Amino acid sequence: MEEKVLRKLFLGFIHIHILHHAKEHPVFGAWMVEELREHGYTISPGTLYPILHSMERDGLLHREDKLVEGKIRKYYTTTAKGENILAEARQKAFELFKEIRD
Repeated sequence: MEEKVLRKLFLGFIHIHILHHAKEHPVFGAWMVEELREHGYTISPGTLYPILHSMERDGLLHREDKLVEGKIRKYYTTTAKGENILAEARQKAFELFKEIRD
């Protein structure tokens, strides 16, 4: 039960990570899985890809398909709407951090 609650909580953090990295440079799924793993999030491609697709549908990410080694790779970048959401999330995360840090 505890793990399920933590996964729900961390899902928001994962969205923020995606927006942050997609603002810095185009990201693709396999890279994002590894990046999240480095931050302690264990997420499978079967969980990540629906998140990326929903963020694209919500207008937070823009997808560009590129041919890489004979396969189509989907690269995502943050849209203007995504950047606005990221800025607001950063502000709220900072406020929360100030409250809970001690």
